[in-house]
Amino acid sequence: MLKLLARAKINLTLDILEKRPDGYHEVEMVMQSVALADEVELEKREAGISLAIEGAALAADESNLAWRAAALFLRRFEPAGGAAIRLQKRIPMAAGLAGGSADAAAVLLGMNELFEAELTAAELAALAAEIGSDVPFCLFGGTQLATGRGEVLRPLRDLPHFHVVLAKPPVDVSTAWAYGRYDVQKAVRHPNTGQMLAAIDEGNRALVCRELCNVLESVTIEEYGEIRSLKEQLAAGGALAAMMSGSGPTVFGLFESAAQAERAADTLRRETDAAVFCTETQGAHAL
Repeated sequence: MLKLLARAKINLTLDILEKRPDGYHEVEMVMQSVALADEVELEKREAGISLAIEGAALAADESNLAWRAAALFLRRFEPAGGAAIRLQKRIPMAAGLAGGSADAAAVLLGMNELFEAELTAAELAALAAEIGSDVPFCLFGGTQLATGRGEVLRPLRDLPHFHVVLAKPPVDVSTAWAYGRYDVQKAVRHPNTGQMLAAIDEGNRALVCRELCNVLESVTIEEYGEIRSLKEQLAAGGALAAMMSGSGPTVFGLFESAAQAERAADTLRRETDAAVFCTETQGAHAL
């Protein structure tokens, strides 16, 4: 049996450049892995796919990205046998943290190892892009610039280490809804991606914090005021910076120390109904 970790991500920047003729949006994002992770177990079975999920009320069928990753691998390479998958969910769903994409990436990595396919990183990334826009990033993790619809990646220097508090209010946000609302509303402020890249390259923590920017934040905050409140509470709790991740509704705060992060998280658990997690930034993992 193979055991893998499927790590969550946060967006340090998220910019939407245009809507493409194929219906996708052209984006420019700096994405960052964090240690919060689902656990994925895989083993061979005689044929087909089975999927068991613990920790979340998710469909264990063809609609699940983990299932779709296994099905794509089996269809493309026709190995002898099938796969039994077990997911232990810890990343909250519909949260802007790429939990489903992370599971799919882990399944692809596991299938490659389980069936000794010896696919290259580039071949795995091409498969990942067929499943979803965030799946290629989740294969590699670390700190990356993502362009295209999110599948074109450029590895960056590791982000200076931060402790991270994640707070997800009890609402679910559809990515399609958020992008659709953005098409109507647009954004007041766009990220300065060049400045963020320079800050990461220099290891300048203060500038990284200053350059956090997500054009979807204003869209989602307008609908869900809890996001603004969580940002304010994280700032009051000592966060160097706080912002919504992805299409939301999860808000993250960056902290210098684990003790500060734990104190802020404890306050949020007492004073809000958000699901709160303490974690930290993570570097890339070798394939």
